[in-house]
Formats: sequence, structure tokens, C-alpha cells
Amino acid sequence: YRISSFLCCFNCFDNSFHFFIFFIFRGLIFLVKYSIIFMVINLINYPSGVIKKSTTKVISFSNRGMSLEDDLNTTNTYYRDKNIAIVYKKPTPIQVVSKNGNEITKAFFKEPSTTDYNGIYKGKYIDFEAKETTSKTSFPLSNIHKHQVAHLKRVLEQNGICFLIVRFTTLNKTFILFCEDFFQYINNNDRKSIPICYFEEKGYLIKEKLAPRVDYIDIVNKYGGI
Repeated sequence: YRISSFLCCFNCFDNSFHFFIFFIFRGLIFLVKYSIIFMVINLINYPSGVIKKSTTKVISFSNRGMSLEDDLNTTNTYYRDKNIAIVYKKPTPIQVVSKNGNEITKAFFKEPSTTDYNGIYKGKYIDFEAKETTSKTSFPLSNIHKHQVAHLKRVLEQNGICFLIVRFTTLNKTFILFCEDFFQYINNNDRKSIPICYFEEKGYLIKEKLAPRVDYIDIVNKYGGI
């Protein structure tokens, strides 16, 4: 009887052990199967093996990495194409010393350049200098050379429309300051820079848009004495 009971218990234990082994084996097969499926999907979606984060990119016209010169050249092209104004960037006068075919190999500046841009709008001559500064608080007057200041003064004396376009790059703000207000400041202040509050008070903020990129003619038309 004892032997029969022992054999019965042994059989029960043996069945339980086999069931346990079977359960573990099925679990391992399940893990291996879905691990392989996950690896295949991962390789198909991300060949480099690096999981890419999904990001939503916000498009902003004020964050395209373009310089003020690039923006103005694009704007002036728009003005010419739409027959709004004829404005060009002035070429810098150089004296060619030597060249190889069509390639200039050696040259020097014949004379200091005046301002950056000039042209005509509604029968009025316009002339302006464009500058950028990384300062958040002021625009250094050292950025404008004495011969450029003298040139702008002569344009103003001939009743031309002249101004500065200054971009505070860190702040993403671009202002027009007409030369009447520019000369009023430098003639009555000993500072070596123009504070941004003066641009905010006397100047005009240019709102950037898609086209034209820097619409300074809109401000000239409203406040430039046209």
C-alpha cells in the first residue's frame, strides 16, 4: 500500500514537473517570437538602429537663417519684378591688377564705398545703409564710417530720402531710422551708440513677412515724405 501511494505521488509530481517545464518552454518561445518581430519592425523603420523622435516643426519666417543683406536683396528683386521701386545694391569699386581669363586674381579697392543701396521710388531718390548688430540694447555708431555719414548728409541736403535699416539679430527686430532722426541724435549726444529705445521711439519696426521679406518701402511710403 505504501509503495502504491509513493508511486501515485511520484506520478503526480512527475506530471506537475512536466507541466511546469512545458509552461516555461512555451513562455520562452513566446518571448523569442515577439522579440524577433520587434527587431524586424525596428530595423525596417530605423535602419540606423537609432530610434528617431517624432517632432513637430514650427515654420517661422523670422527664423530662416538669412542675413539682412539676403533679405534686402530678395525684397528689392520683388520690388523690381512688381514695378514698385527700382533699388539695387551698390557695387564696390575696385581696381583690377591682374586676372586669369575671366577670373580676377588680384585687385584693390579704388575708394571707400558709400552706402549699401540706392534707387528710385515714385520719382524720389532713395539711399540707405543696412547694418546688423548682435547687441540687445544699442547700435554701435562705429558700424557706420565717417564717409558714409557724410554721404547720407549730402543726400539729405539734396532732398533725397535716406535712412538706416538696422537689425538687432538677437531680438529678431529690424528698424528703419530716417536720417533726420539719425542726425538729430548724433548731433545732440556724445554716446558711441544709439540705444534701442531711440529706435523704438523715433524709428519704425519693419514687420517681416513672406513677400516682400523686409517691406521697407511701405514705411517709406507712409512716413518718408512721399
